[in-house]
Amino acid sequence: MTLSFASPNEPALPLHVIAKDDFEDWLQGQPAQIQSWVTTNGFSGALGQVLLIPAADGTPEIALAGYGTKAKRSRKRFPLAAAAEALPKGTYRIASGVPVEALAMECFGWLMTVYAFDRYASQSSASAALIAPNEIDAARIEAMANAEVLTRDLVNTPASDMGPDQLQASAEALAKEFGASYEVIVGDALLDRNFPMIHAVGRAAEQAPRLIEMNWGSSGPKLTLVGKGVCFDTGGLDLKPAAAMGLMKKDMGGAANVLGLARMIMALNLPLQLRVLIPAVENSVAGNAFRPGDILTSRKGLTVEINNTDAEGRLVLADALTLADEGSPDLVISMATLTGAARVAVGADLAPFYTDDDGAADALTRAARQVADPVWRMPFHEPYETLIEPGIADLDNAPSGGFAGSITAALFLRRFAGDSRYMHFDIYSWQRSKEPGRSKGGLGQGPRALLTALPEMLGL
Repeated sequence: MTLSFASPNEPALPLHVIAKDDFEDWLQGQPAQIQSWVTTNGFSGALGQVLLIPAADGTPEIALAGYGTKAKRSRKRFPLAAAAEALPKGTYRIASGVPVEALAMECFGWLMTVYAFDRYASQSSASAALIAPNEIDAARIEAMANAEVLTRDLVNTPASDMGPDQLQASAEALAKEFGASYEVIVGDALLDRNFPMIHAVGRAAEQAPRLIEMNWGSSGPKLTLVGKGVCFDTGGLDLKPAAAMGLMKKDMGGAANVLGLARMIMALNLPLQLRVLIPAVENSVAGNAFRPGDILTSRKGLTVEINNTDAEGRLVLADALTLADEGSPDLVISMATLTGAARVAVGADLAPFYTDDDGAADALTRAARQVADPVWRMPFHEPYETLIEPGIADLDNAPSGGFAGSITAALFLRRFAGDSRYMHFDIYSWQRSKEPGRSKGGLGQGPRALLTALPEMLGL
């Protein structure tokens, strides 16, 4: 599925977006026949309301969209998308009512109303097309929208059709589309190339573990993206209960978000050197699965005591982060559906992130507000470092006690990022129920905020 704005040459209905608080003033300024039509049809500017107003010959002449109150809008990511989903099929152009500073965000939300995951069954979606307003960068919004399509499709696809083989194929297709170089290290070759923890986590699965690498761009600052690609997580020998296993097809959400961000960067031809690293595995149960109590030696040489085989994501990321640091990048960003503790802390809607760089954190927080991609900074709280040091090995992959689980996971990963400037996201990548512009299912969290912040973070 490719999302795009309608051609500016298409005939289009002018769409007037009317906030509920402004409705009475707007209505008083209209001709009597419009006042009568609007009143008769009960339009009041409530969020998501729509109304077509006919011309003398009965054909639609203008369209109205309710924008609700400020309080109602604050509870929706893309308020205008509520009306876009309700509009009849046709082409529209925004004639009034959307603040300039909100136009880009609302246009992105409108495009996303057309998204539907229809690989296995036909799905309904909105059919109202939009002509891009002159005030926005249409190509940029389309790049964001199509990156979101990629991310959602990858997360929504079940593990039967999105194992390490298929995730590799998706990354390879993206690399070919934009002329990026591509390499993959598979199976026992991981041991030969010193990626022992990626191999340990994935060796029990039918599809071999692997490390996927993509490189693009020949000049500018070096940005490395590392995405957790656990295509299904049974929990390993510390088996998850059925209820906790139900959404584990999305445990490769970090990889899906990283690929979405990479797609935006390449589509917009940002002046940087991009490297993408995805450890792709399935955490399965078999006779050769890694066990509780095992001690693994990482690529970095640090030993890790396994106290929970369900804390596998940080293991595969650790080897990939070590490789990332060896390339002396200007910035490393890891993204992972890593801990339930992050959901307890901030819920499903916020993307928590960690960094020691105050300037980068401030830039990201500002950018997130601009593009309606909310984030929340969490602390690398150093007094908790002792919690990940078990004594029998250098590190513990699952400290006991149950407290600060997202923080201790982030501290664990920071040990492998070395001297690199580092940012880590502990995301959910799932929309639990349908909202305007956000279908139930896979979801991008953080990439649009990062794209917007990268110029300040990297001096582009």
